[in-house]
Amino acid sequence: MDLKTTIQNDIKTAMKAREEVRLGCLRMLSAEIKKKEIDKRTTLDEGEIQKTVSTLIKQRNDSIEAFVKGGRQDLADKEKLEIGFLQIYLPQQLSREEIEKLVVEVIQETGAAGPSDIGKVMKAAVAKAAGRADGKLVNEIARAKLSS
Repeated sequence: MDLKTTIQNDIKTAMKAREEVRLGCLRMLSAEIKKKEIDKRTTLDEGEIQKTVSTLIKQRNDSIEAFVKGGRQDLADKEKLEIGFLQIYLPQQLSREEIEKLVVEVIQETGAAGPSDIGKVMKAAVAKAAGRADGKLVNEIARAKLSS
């Protein structure tokens, strides 16, 4: 079963179970997928749907930071809950140690020598991670490894 069908089935399940927050989150995801399909005038493949989910998770993380700074812990908790619902549709994320190992391998493969080679390292590392690692974390680790 493809990811889009899985999301539609999960929407039905959430409706039957009367899970309001989950239902709202999944409907928002479905609407975002449909919007992108209309913009591209084609159906999205699995990778593009996962990229959409990843974008929505990043938006939620930014919102959490803003809500915490604004003293709205209730809204931050709701966003964290939505992130949990969205992460189900992403492949298993790499741990920090796995990302560090991947970055070291890429640095050796590309022959990067210093901070000026961050572009080469990032391009290869993000491609190797294939959506299983946050680009911000990969960048942070790559900069640290290239600086030392």
